[in-house]
Amino acid sequence: MSATDDAIWGSLPVPALILDADDRIARTNPAAESFLMSSERNLAGAPVWDRVMVDAPLEGAFARARATGAPLFVNDVDVGSGDRPPMQCNLQIAPLAGQPGQMVLLISPRELAGRVTQSHSVKSAAKSAIGMAEMLAHEIKNPLAGITGAAQLLSLNLGAEDLELTDLIVSEGRRIVGLLEQVEQFGNISAPDMQPVNIHDVLDRARRSAIVGFAADMTVIEDYDPSLPLAWGDPDQLLQVVLNLLKNAAEAAGGAGGTIRLHTYYERSLHLRGRDGSGRALPLQIEVIDDGPGLPPEIAEDIFDPFVSGRENGTGLGLALAAKIVSDIGGWIAVSSVPGQTVFRLSLPLAAEHERENC
Repeated sequence: MSATDDAIWGSLPVPALILDADDRIARTNPAAESFLMSSERNLAGAPVWDRVMVDAPLEGAFARARATGAPLFVNDVDVGSGDRPPMQCNLQIAPLAGQPGQMVLLISPRELAGRVTQSHSVKSAAKSAIGMAEMLAHEIKNPLAGITGAAQLLSLNLGAEDLELTDLIVSEGRRIVGLLEQVEQFGNISAPDMQPVNIHDVLDRARRSAIVGFAADMTVIEDYDPSLPLAWGDPDQLLQVVLNLLKNAAEAAGGAGGTIRLHTYYERSLHLRGRDGSGRALPLQIEVIDDGPGLPPEIAEDIFDPFVSGRENGTGLGLALAAKIVSDIGGWIAVSSVPGQTVFRLSLPLAAEHERENC
């Protein structure tokens, strides 16, 4: 690095690491030394995932980012190191320009002061917001039903010109009821009924429902690994997740003429790292891939948050609901998106692993 580059590197306010081709730490800036509670001399040459403990299955996604030369963004994950308590952070990983094989990792803590209190407050605020929305949805539905009913009664004695107005009231009333029901549904997900699940049965049910409904004019391709073992999860809730992802893909791909690919495979190396540094295997992978324009950059990092949507009149609840369900069953959901291809990926545990743990 030049003197200017060194000055910029040393001035970065967030922890930054340069990783070599073997995923070992090559350089750290002062903020990273402070965050990892170790000097650059001691960190140099260490495998990055031994020193940066992330509560997310990053290894496979990181390898693909390196292979494709594409940046990787991971939001709202717990990151710890050594004796440091985990802290909620956003991660950014990208190839280092002009340095083949090297990657730069930026760690952006969500709270730099009062971390535990603030994190709890943020989660509590989000929970309160959902609870408030659910309560309002319940209260609004009753008067709205009265308005819709009154409009239908009025339409019995109106001419054709005025019927257009009452029909508009009725149709918009029903649309709002549908939105309110989604809000209520988000707050009323029951505890999962965990059991062994054939994920191809779930995908087949979701595909058949999609092709006679919202994806009737699209091509849905099955690209399955038939040898996959059983997953551990709730089959009905997983069906809801896949349906939400298929509907999102259908809308993103633009309807008629678009293509959705359902891809399953086994990835032995994928683990979810816990707060204690231990790893939990999530080898069963489901990908829902569409050929639409990709996620808008301004919402890509927040796509699983409630009320975030890239579509006009979108509710922003479908993907948030999918993320909540997957988290509740101990899985992981992620997305990667470029123009022409968006991939939503579910990573699920094995039923056999759960049965061994309970023997």
